[in-house]
Amino acid sequence: MKNIIIIIFTSLILVLVGCSKGEAKQANIALTTMQCGMCESTIEKGMAKVNGITKFDVDMSAKSGHVTYNASIIDLASIEKAVSALGYQANKTLADPVAYEALPGCCKVGGM
Repeated sequence: MKNIIIIIFTSLILVLVGCSKGEAKQANIALTTMQCGMCESTIEKGMAKVNGITKFDVDMSAKSGHVTYNASIIDLASIEKAVSALGYQANKTLADPVAYEALPGCCKVGGM
């Protein structure tokens, strides 16, 4: 009987550990250089391709993004760097200058 209880308990622990999806975290990211709806679309589509991000919603009026991510796969600094690679500033991480220059005029600070 004791062996059966140990086997059941061990199996339960293994199932729980195996089903773990990692630590889900959420954060807000200031997107101060975002200018228009095209920016919003570019950021949301670009961030959907980043491994470890489960959701990235942009709030155009607040110039911010709300991200849900798997902390065992990606961290906030890497998320900010991914936004930067799209040509936008993320919190204090400046936009990649090459990516920024490739943006349409309406997406640059000051517009066309």
